[in-house]
Amino acid sequence: MKKLNVAVVFGGCSPEYSVSLESAHAVITHMDRTRYNPVPVGISSTGNWLYFTGDTEKIRADTWNSPADCTPALVSPNRDAHALLVQVGAGLEKISLDAAFPVLHGRNGEDGTVQGLFELVGIPLVGCGVLASALCMDKDRAHKLAQAAGITIPFSTVLTKKASKEDAFACAEKLGYPLFVKPVRAGSSYGITRVTGCGELPAALELAFEYDDHIILEEAISGFEVGCAVLGNDTLTVGELDEIELADGFFDFTEKYTLKTSAIHVPARISPAKAAEMKEVAQQIYKALGCQGFARVDMFLDKDGRVVFNEVNTIPGFTAHSRYPSMMKAIGMSFEQVISNVIELAVSG
Repeated sequence: MKKLNVAVVFGGCSPEYSVSLESAHAVITHMDRTRYNPVPVGISSTGNWLYFTGDTEKIRADTWNSPADCTPALVSPNRDAHALLVQVGAGLEKISLDAAFPVLHGRNGEDGTVQGLFELVGIPLVGCGVLASALCMDKDRAHKLAQAAGITIPFSTVLTKKASKEDAFACAEKLGYPLFVKPVRAGSSYGITRVTGCGELPAALELAFEYDDHIILEEAISGFEVGCAVLGNDTLTVGELDEIELADGFFDFTEKYTLKTSAIHVPARISPAKAAEMKEVAQQIYKALGCQGFARVDMFLDKDGRVVFNEVNTIPGFTAHSRYPSMMKAIGMSFEQVISNVIELAVSG
């Protein structure tokens, strides 16, 4: 059987560039080479697209972007080409592509922009498409659509840079402290602050506006966060739930990638009945937002037993030890199988 060429797109113009390198290295090294041939396509932090032919370890070490290992490349805009065009001397070499697997996190990669490129040229896309990616990146619109589907969401207010400090303080007082200040469109907890009093609000607003021109003030939900790995298009497979145990504060960037004072439990330490309820809610959210391929749905279980929607990560961390693969491993699906399954969902759809 002919092996499929799968473009693994990594890097990108995003604060989460370094996280993408870790995930892409893991995807490439765990891809079934009897079925797939990875075609590594790196996007530099300045936005240049490059075909990478060096040692995969250089991706993780962020030493991949060198003239010895990279050649300028672009995706052919012709829908009948399905190809990566690589600069060779004064000409272009064509590498056929059977699928594209964006392993990008945050803005300019997980938000529908790169997805739109591959949908435009007709190359099968691994993971969520343009609309779902854009919606899930936008915390406010994702919440509103989920609420329309009957899902409980936190109380929140969106502010732009035109809002006055008086408006911000008034919104915060209405929500009550503690609360969270977040960029509307950012990932990996960049720009997020847990605010316990009005004196902390100005700095939190300033930080969030560094990442987006729209920010959200959101009530702090009591209880703890629970994640659900969902895989599929029409027929869905869900992994075991995981639970984030915090010693203090919130699950910020440092805790997500070091677990210095927090712990992740798989399966979550909740009753079977509540676990079944949360898995059902996760599937409802996944469908309401038009997700396909795979995504991680994050929810809160508050002190009163309510399930409250937090967010959907359409390209969650994708190393062998990341939350999504760990939840799927708990139901007997290896990381290699997860990668194969999401590729097959793309090429068969």
